Amino acid sequence: MKIGIIREDKVPVDRRVPFTPEQCQEIITQFPNTEIIVQPSLVRCFKDVEYASAGFAVREDLSDCDVLFGVKEVPKENLLPHKTYFFFSHTIKKQPYNRTLLQTILRKNIQLVDYEVLTDTTGARIVAFGRYAGLVGAYNGLLAFGKRTKAFNLKPAHACFDLNEMLGELAEIELPPIKLIITGGGRVASGAMEILDYLKIPQVTVSEFLTQEFDKAVYIQLNPEEYNQPKDGGEFDLLEFYKNPENFTGNFTRFLPVCDILIASAYWSPQAPVLFTVEDMKQNCKLQVIADITCDIEGSIPSTKRPSTIDDPLYDYNPQTEALEPALNNAQNITVMAVDNLPCELPRNASEDFGNDLIKNVLPSLIGEDADKIIERASITKKGKLTPYFTYLKDYVS
Repeated sequence: MKIGIIREDKVPVDRRVPFTPEQCQEIITQFPNTEIIVQPSLVRCFKDVEYASAGFAVREDLSDCDVLFGVKEVPKENLLPHKTYFFFSHTIKKQPYNRTLLQTILRKNIQLVDYEVLTDTTGARIVAFGRYAGLVGAYNGLLAFGKRTKAFNLKPAHACFDLNEMLGELAEIELPPIKLIITGGGRVASGAMEILDYLKIPQVTVSEFLTQEFDKAVYIQLNPEEYNQPKDGGEFDLLEFYKNPENFTGNFTRFLPVCDILIASAYWSPQAPVLFTVEDMKQNCKLQVIADITCDIEGSIPSTKRPSTIDDPLYDYNPQTEALEPALNNAQNITVMAVDNLPCELPRNASEDFGNDLIKNVLPSLIGEDADKIIERASITKKGKLTPYFTYLKDYVS
């Protein structure tokens, strides 16, 4: 099998890679009949010379490759017909802006394998950038708090060479006695918790968080049962919540009078209760910073009205007028961080984690036998048609 690593041509640019040069060496050692070609790039976090020095050809033409690996959506005009592609297509929720992309993939007879739906036999995702979204999202939340209170000034994560340098920045700060909340229990939340644990911020119980004052910063990590409850007043059932979230109501508002920083890391379904409403934010709300890693626009958090960017990560939300304002211009506002591509701030580390997942969990099924149907289940298109798993997209591409 001949594998091509494609250049990221989507704008804004993405510096991540599916495989690092060292991982490419690992692949050809583990799978001796594999060849890897790298398309040249001026923006990639690993330079062309690093791949060349590792022994891999760097060339523009990938037409003789069987499988092409990227990260973000491939511009339609760059798609090579009759190939197998791996990338995040952002089409499975019928995103309007990528409808023509999926139409082009079907027309060019491409097999599209989407990272977002690569799962094991239990349905759990097996590749993701979630940990680094959590790491950088929590860091950016603290950066926003430092700027807002003028207590400290952190270097932007994207200005750090790697995770170690970013953690070194944190080693210099001291937090006042504030209360922080992390929602969720997956990879993103775990990454966010790594940051707070690195700072040795104690994790307390929900009861302690709501009722006690502390002389140092503390945090809680909330799972769905701690801020949602059945409408019928019965006992919370997690599987029922995931299956029928519309049968639940939220009770997160009890945290608003005591929480200073919210780090939103939980997946949210549009059928599920919102965390709080615009009216809730006008009441007894102590929030100073919302680090919305989920970045669901006008979703579970009403102040997330637009994504922010790596270069301009913050904006303010005025709870009384419900308007967005320039960041850090009014102490009565809430400062929002809603960068929608957080792992791009630490592209070398994030790429290394992601490539390890691919090598361990995906390549054996791609290069060998797909006994557990890992590739099959994640293939949105094949032979010019939607696969049986994705026929619900038929009206989307019609």
